[in-house]
Amino acid sequence: MSHLRTLLPYFRPYRTGLLFGLLLVVISNIFTVLAPWLLRLAIDALEDPGITHRTLLVYALLIVGAALLGGAARYGMRELLNGISRRVECDLRADFFRHLLRLDATFYGSQRTGDIMSRATNDTLAVRQAAGPAIMYAVNTTVVSAFTLVLMLWISPRLTLLALIPMLLLPPAVLGFGKIIHERFQTIQEQFSTLSTQVQENLTGIRLVRAYVQEEDQARRFDVLNREYMDRNLHLVKAQGLFHPLLSLLTGAAMIIVLWVGGTEVMAGAISVGDFVAFIFYLNLLIWPMIALGWVVNLFQRGEASMGRIRAILDSEPRVRPNQGRPLGDEMRGAIEFRNVSFRYPDDDRPVLEDISFRVEPGETVAVVGPTGSGKSSLVQLLPRLHDPTEGVILLDGIPLPEYDPGSLRKRMGIVPQDTFLFSETIGANVGLGLDEIEAADADTASESLDPRILRASEVAQLHDQVESFPRGYRTYLGERGINLSGGQKQRATLARALARDPRVLVLDDALSAVDTQTEARILAELREDLRERTAFLISHRVTAVMHADRILVLNHGRLVEEGTHQDLLALDGVYARLLRRQLLEQELREGSAAPG
Repeated sequence: MSHLRTLLPYFRPYRTGLLFGLLLVVISNIFTVLAPWLLRLAIDALEDPGITHRTLLVYALLIVGAALLGGAARYGMRELLNGISRRVECDLRADFFRHLLRLDATFYGSQRTGDIMSRATNDTLAVRQAAGPAIMYAVNTTVVSAFTLVLMLWISPRLTLLALIPMLLLPPAVLGFGKIIHERFQTIQEQFSTLSTQVQENLTGIRLVRAYVQEEDQARRFDVLNREYMDRNLHLVKAQGLFHPLLSLLTGAAMIIVLWVGGTEVMAGAISVGDFVAFIFYLNLLIWPMIALGWVVNLFQRGEASMGRIRAILDSEPRVRPNQGRPLGDEMRGAIEFRNVSFRYPDDDRPVLEDISFRVEPGETVAVVGPTGSGKSSLVQLLPRLHDPTEGVILLDGIPLPEYDPGSLRKRMGIVPQDTFLFSETIGANVGLGLDEIEAADADTASESLDPRILRASEVAQLHDQVESFPRGYRTYLGERGINLSGGQKQRATLARALARDPRVLVLDDALSAVDTQTEARILAELREDLRERTAFLISHRVTAVMHADRILVLNHGRLVEEGTHQDLLALDGVYARLLRRQLLEQELREGSAAPG
């Protein structure tokens, strides 16, 4: 149970309640074993010729009182211990989610979303069962077994030893089946992760599934995974189905021994009828813990397997560690320098960037162009430290980026990635995502009371007029990933979100690819004025969109092959000039094919 031991720190805030709950377990079991002892006294009292109804009533009331007090203690122990397990589950899930937020792009590039969601939901549930009910019933089993055995030995040591002979087979049975249950439950959780991924991908890409008429094919794929999940559960059920009858067989054998030997001792006068009846009750009390032991072992094995899967994530450390390094204040100027920077993705020997060197002055707008796969996006992902270079160094205002706190660094950068992402919130809340909490709250109000930065950013991104045409304006709620906006509207919303933060460094990674050329021209015209006070990186497949940049970097196969202004690069007649000629030709062909006739 090495993985479950790592759960111990989560119990520390609740140790008082935990101790009191365990005390109630002991108290409830004292009253549980007291009732058969009172019954023994009452039955033996029947042999006294002077017994009265008053005496029998006293015994009856004592038995009822023991049952009531034991029931109250049992309710209290369940309320406390199960409640603590719920809190432990909540704390574990919160830590798991916080740790997910710490992990970097390298981790998410190697993990499936469905698998992570399965660990955050299904696995934490299994851990809670181990942290609450399993502990409670394990202690309950131990205490009631100890009390019961003492009283059984008090009544008849010989009968107790004979009754325990079949029980000697229980420990190896429990260990053997426990290992089988652990292994099979782990395969179930892995299959559930695969199943969750299948559902998540289909729900996210439902429009693509329908567009390619893949509903039946995806349903068949899901059916295969679902049946495999069912089969693995049935394998676990078979193991559990064999385990419990085996326990019942062993306990039944013990009962036969007690009936035969105990009955003989009663007839011989070695023990009284009250002793025999109490012994039967105590044997039944002992049988239940033995059966419950199998369930407890099952819960612990499931919890161990699930905690192992959770620990695999919690033990993962980000390559770019948060909250380390100097804070970055308002004195940031925005001078950026790449010195012999090379980069390759983890577990990939192919270099994405090789020996890149250049310097960008504060307030300068630099465009990065190149063929598909030349490393443009990888280059700008190094700026906010989504990745770190494998060789070389990147400096901001003359200081290497790793010396800055990553969070502080990213707060002063505005990133518009290729893949737009909008939350299921209002348009105002999405655009105001990078603002302070109070300011972001204003994003849900009417446009006339909107934060001026949100309003200004939306105007620069050519989004404001379209948002104002919506019935609820900036209070319009978006569907998942902004599904009720067009591709161009989503790109403009993410651009406005980056501009609203008033970043010192702005990175536009092909941020206008879904916008028509006329709207793109208006946005770029607005941006030229807005970018004068910032350092900016523009990435675009359209050479016409970057020709007015202060400087243009041309990448090819991960290397910086050309650098200069638009006119300088045309005069070189190299990669940049060829890209421009190709795009102009494609534009002429499109316009020609769209002409009448």
